[in-house]
Amino acid sequence: MTTYDMTPTASAPTAPAPTASASTTSPGVHTRTHSWEPRPEPTPEILGMSGLEILRAAMDGRLPAASIMSTLGFRLTEVGEGLAVFEGDPGEHLLNPMGTVHGGFLATLLDSALGSAVMSRLPAGTMYTTVQLGVHMIRPVLADTPALRCEGRALHVGRTTATAEARVVGTHDGKLYAHGTTTCAVLRP
Repeated sequence: MTTYDMTPTASAPTAPAPTASASTTSPGVHTRTHSWEPRPEPTPEILGMSGLEILRAAMDGRLPAASIMSTLGFRLTEVGEGLAVFEGDPGEHLLNPMGTVHGGFLATLLDSALGSAVMSRLPAGTMYTTVQLGVHMIRPVLADTPALRCEGRALHVGRTTATAEARVVGTHDGKLYAHGTTTCAVLRP
């Protein structure tokens, strides 16, 4: 379960300005809270599921979603053999010092779609880990940019390594915002 509270709160007065008795208050402070379900213990049932079965169970709510999705505000919307699609919501809580959405949001969205695309082709008991992530930012994402869609596709899943590619496009304009590739190590039992 993911919930958000983006309620502006009253701000506390700032320290007095360097001039005489003038004091100022900062603009409203916003807060953001989120909730997530803890990761389940690896039961024999879960250990017997393929990567695709685990992803489908998480998408359907039979298993909890990865907590990073609640933290950053994105969700798994589609899975298939070698395919994983996520959608993410930019916002002011993700801004960098320049006032644009931090590239780490796009990198995490890409890494999630890339890794999940690989995971969707792994048999039960097999895990993976990212060993290389290449990210190309094409255009800036702003706080008011509508939802972004990231589609990852596995290109090769072998005995010890796997590769995938992904694209981030605007759900509102279809424009390319970023794309990336990964190499993953396949960890067999």
